[in-house]
Amino acid sequence: KKLVEIARQEKAVAICHGATGKGNDQVRFELSIKALNPELKIIAPWREWDIRSREDAIDYATAHGIEVPVSKEKIYSRDRNLWHISHEGGDLEDPANEPNNDLYVLTVPPELAPDKPAYVEVGFEKGVPVSLDGKPYGPVELIKELNQLGGVNGVGIVSMVEDRLVGMKSRGVYETPGGTILYQAHEELERLTLDRRTLEFKELVAQKYAQLVYDGYWFSKIRYALDAFIEETQKTVSGKVRMKLYKGSCAAVAASSPYSLYSGELATFGADEIYSHQDAQGFINLFALPLKVQALLERQIKEK
Repeated sequence: KKLVEIARQEKAVAICHGATGKGNDQVRFELSIKALNPELKIIAPWREWDIRSREDAIDYATAHGIEVPVSKEKIYSRDRNLWHISHEGGDLEDPANEPNNDLYVLTVPPELAPDKPAYVEVGFEKGVPVSLDGKPYGPVELIKELNQLGGVNGVGIVSMVEDRLVGMKSRGVYETPGGTILYQAHEELERLTLDRRTLEFKELVAQKYAQLVYDGYWFSKIRYALDAFIEETQKTVSGKVRMKLYKGSCAAVAASSPYSLYSGELATFGADEIYSHQDAQGFINLFALPLKVQALLERQIKEK
């Protein structure tokens, strides 16, 4: 979006990007550019020049005196932002190879994490994380703090094989300690504050939303429409979630919310005045009616 804004300010006729011809980024970059300014020309050197591999690129840089932070021995391709870092290439291209411990940047290997668990309480307002252990944080500092805390405890390492947009499978290793903590804390708070049908439908929407973003359809009407649905669901997702971090694991161990739909009186097996155990009989009879009708019809057919 900023590239397109600056291109317009500078009266540029083209935007150049460094994504390779085999990856997903080229699709995301170019779909976004076309959605925001279809007239801009796109230049992608990786699809034009004679450099065909990272080894070729390193040789070119060396021959022209350009310092690069990789070598043929450590040839990993890394992309990093506030949320995560990804690693691809080198020995990772064979899914049979376990990632080396010296690969990680944001996290320590889980087996080398502290022997004592760490705890953090994440506060949310309308689905947005706003505090840690009761202390208010802005979004950037909050993620940085959780990256540090989660990273020290080995949280957020994912090794996976994915299907790229261009059709081939690839293997990557991802580190997102802060994102993992926030995702699981938010998920726990939603379970506490959303009714079953809203929660089930939101899970379907989340899968579709993720696929849209992965495919580069960020600037699309369907994404804007899904945002409106998600915003509505988050109006009651406020509260606190206590997270336990231990040697790579991340679990919600306690949660509270003024909008909690959990009722201790209803959930208990003891006596209460709101719900009678006899009420279950009528519910079960109605809920099972389609199965009962099907069984009776099948029996009648067999007896003919």
